[in-house]
Amino acid sequence: MAIQGPIPVTYAMVFPHGCYIVGEVEPVKDFDASAGGRFVQARDKQTAELVWQVAVMDGDPTLKPAQKTLAVKILAPVQPTPPQSMPGLPFTPVEFDGITVTPYVNAAGRLAYSIKAREMRPPRHTQVKAPAGKDAA
Repeated sequence: MAIQGPIPVTYAMVFPHGCYIVGEVEPVKDFDASAGGRFVQARDKQTAELVWQVAVMDGDPTLKPAQKTLAVKILAPVQPTPPQSMPGLPFTPVEFDGITVTPYVNAAGRLAYSIKAREMRPPRHTQVKAPAGKDAA
């Protein structure tokens, strides 16, 4: 098979309804190397870059509540900085570049995906829509 390793995808393919930061950017623990109370940060197997993660909420309105929040791993030499929060929004909108997905079978025996990105940034196009039935002023 021609596909080996992580599969490159676009942000729009993974989050067609956008996504929002709902947690802090944190280092990912290397469970094999961390021992005796010593924390060792994970490195990506392909690039050897440090791995960070941030919890995001998928904006897809059709998802069940348990499916809305997921972790996106970010490969970066230093801790990525989230975009500035936006006035009037309870969560910070975010976009990711250089996304790959890696399918795997989780502990429940179901197909799951690990999402990794190269960059986290503010959305390029931010639209604030008027509530249904209201005219925009």
